[in-house]
Amino acid sequence: MLVIKNAEIFTSAGKIYKKGDIIIENEKISKIGENLDIPYGAKVIDAEGFSVTPGFVDAHSHVGTFKNGDQDANEMTKNATPEVEVLYGIDTESKAFDRIIKSGITTSAIAPGSGNVIGGLVCAVKSYGDSIEDMCIKNPVALKMALGGNPKGVYGKRNQMPMTRMGIAEVIRENYIKAQEYMKKKENGEEVEFDSGMENICRVLRHEIPMKVHCEQFDMLTTIRIADEFDVSFTLDHAWGASDYYDDISNSKHIKGVIFGPIGVYLTPGECGKVDIDSLIELDKRGVCCAIMTDGPVMNPDLILNQAGEVVRFGMCQERALELITINAAKILDLDNRIGSIEEGKDADIVIFKGSPAVDTNAHPICTIINGKIVYQKDDLKII
Repeated sequence: MLVIKNAEIFTSAGKIYKKGDIIIENEKISKIGENLDIPYGAKVIDAEGFSVTPGFVDAHSHVGTFKNGDQDANEMTKNATPEVEVLYGIDTESKAFDRIIKSGITTSAIAPGSGNVIGGLVCAVKSYGDSIEDMCIKNPVALKMALGGNPKGVYGKRNQMPMTRMGIAEVIRENYIKAQEYMKKKENGEEVEFDSGMENICRVLRHEIPMKVHCEQFDMLTTIRIADEFDVSFTLDHAWGASDYYDDISNSKHIKGVIFGPIGVYLTPGECGKVDIDSLIELDKRGVCCAIMTDGPVMNPDLILNQAGEVVRFGMCQERALELITINAAKILDLDNRIGSIEEGKDADIVIFKGSPAVDTNAHPICTIINGKIVYQKDDLKII
């Protein structure tokens, strides 16, 4: 049993405790409040003067799939590979997991890369565990797709489809139409040869998982049109330039969320040329569920907190900004029943900070707890 005492607690559940306590038992949060009695035999963390948040949830990452110049996230042998699962490409021994733990990230939605128009299944993984089976808490959470320069850059050089944005849209539509026919035949009791790729697209058509779409600028409008045509849900990932399309995004009945970032990209003309993280403030006001990503290991994992701080700098309150990397990300992944907030019964994924996160520029984690276990700790934290 573990107890955190006397901390400023941002619960991401509508309440902030200025001097609160958390009791952790059997990997879960068993109680939260003020002046709680310490159970006999419990290990106690004296967190007076420190801040506590839920473990960060990175809603778009590739951590564990890139190593020493090699990568296991892009099966670029054809433009659509809905049959593959990123789960099989994750190296849990990667040092990237140590880095994200030290940054306070306790769960990541690990996705295939964006080399293909349809890249494969996405899964949600805790940052610590004995094996991928132990760490993975949901598979799948989405079907990865990519629009714009990435698939064009791969297949255009080969003189293969898609060379253009027209081709990208057609690849998606062609696969959806094929999956609709596949699903209809199965529903009618017709004999159909099993196709794992079609089965995975049917998950989207049956509203079991959303499309997770790498897109920026007006490619977001393509995603919205396709979602309307096939009645499927989606997330807009990266979403640079979202401020140009507030009405289109917020009026979409199929949007599950916007996962913005990262902001440290190389600015070039075109789709990567408008990095407007302040757009999350207006989208949030309009009721769109918004989150922030690292795109790790492409960017330093500390960036997840730095980006939340940027949104605060543009005018969002600290509490709401922290929700972009906690409960909102968990909601987008359909995991808010387990993670994303400090509430009784939820997984004990908790981060203790020196400094006030998303406000103090030097705020940093001094302790990360996953499933009730301390997996990272600095010396300036007192444990009794």
